Amino acid sequence: MKKLSWFNKMMLFFNIVLSILTFIAYILPFLAPKVFPLLSVFTLIMPLMLIFNLLFFLYWLFQVKRQMLLSGIVLLLGITFISKFYKFSETNIQEVPTDIKLMSYNVRMFNLFEWTPRTDVSDSIMAFVKVQNPDIICFQEYAALDNINFSQYKHQYIFTNQERYKSGQAILSKFPIINKGDIEFANSANNVIFADIKKGKDTLRVYSMHLQSIKISPDIHERIDEQKSKVILKRMSEAFKVQQHQAELVQQHKSDCPHPMIICGDLNNSAYSYVYRSIKGDMKDAFEEAGGGFGKSYNYEYYPARIDYIFTDKSIEVKQYKTFNKFINSDHFPLITRLALEKGE
Repeated sequence: MKKLSWFNKMMLFFNIVLSILTFIAYILPFLAPKVFPLLSVFTLIMPLMLIFNLLFFLYWLFQVKRQMLLSGIVLLLGITFISKFYKFSETNIQEVPTDIKLMSYNVRMFNLFEWTPRTDVSDSIMAFVKVQNPDIICFQEYAALDNINFSQYKHQYIFTNQERYKSGQAILSKFPIINKGDIEFANSANNVIFADIKKGKDTLRVYSMHLQSIKISPDIHERIDEQKSKVILKRMSEAFKVQQHQAELVQQHKSDCPHPMIICGDLNNSAYSYVYRSIKGDMKDAFEEAGGGFGKSYNYEYYPARIDYIFTDKSIEVKQYKTFNKFINSDHFPLITRLALEKGE
C-alpha cells in the first residue's frame, strides 16, 4: 500500500469492494431467494462484475503490480460463471437425418396488445418458422389468434387457461404427442406445460416453461429516481421468491419423469441464479454446449441479458445452438438448437 499512489490506493479500495461483492454473487445460486431476496438481485449484474474484475486485472497487470492477483483469483474462481456469460466459439457438428431441431420462443402474444405499431409481427414469425423448419417448437406467451396458422405441425398442445386471448403456451411437433399436461402455479398467470413426444422407438419429454416475470421494461431510457429504484428492487426480490417456489415445483415434477428430457423457455432470471441452478440440475445448458457470443435472449438495448434457456438430458448431444438476436418481433429472441438423442446417432 505504501508504494501505491493515492489514485492507486483508491482504485485498490474499489477493487476490494468489487471482489467481496463478486464472491457474494458466486454464493447466491446456492442460497434460496426466500432467505436473501434482496441479495439475489446481484445475480442479474454478475456479468458486469466479471467485466469490471477483468478491467481491474488488466489495470494492475499493465503496471506490473501484484494487486492484479486479487481480481485474477476472483476470475479463476468464477471460471464456470464466465462460460455462462460468453462463449468464444460456436459448435456446429455435421447434421444427419436423425437430428432433432428444436425452437423455443417467447412470442409476446404475437403483438396482440400492440407493443409495437407494426402489423406484420405474426406473419413475420410464421415466415421465420417456415424457413427454419424446426421439428419441435415451444412457444411462451402464446395467443391462439385467428390469423395464426402452424398447420404444418400435425401434433399440437396449446394451453391457454380456457381463455382465448389469455397468454398461454404451446408445444408443436412433427412427431406424435402421446402424453401431455401442465404444472399449475397458484395465483399466477405463469405456468409450465409438457409433452411426451414419440420419435421412432424413442420417447422424449419436452417442457416449456414461463416463470414469474420481474416486470422490468426493456426501455432503459426511462428516468429512474430513488423512489422508483426502491420499487423495482422490491418487485424483483418478490418475483425471485415466487420463482423459487415455481422452480421447486418443476424440479419435483421432472424427478418423476421416466424419459430423457428437454426443458426450455423463459426463466425470467439469469444463469447465475438459484432458480437456474434448481431447474437445470445435472442437465446440459445448450448454450454452454454449443453456443457462441453472449447468447443474448432478451431485448435490453445495452445489456446482453440471457433469461431464456434450453436444457437437455445428459444423454442428448447438443450439435448446434443459435440465438436469433436480429429477429425483433417480440421482447425476446428465438432460440434454436439441433440435437441427437444418442451420441454419434
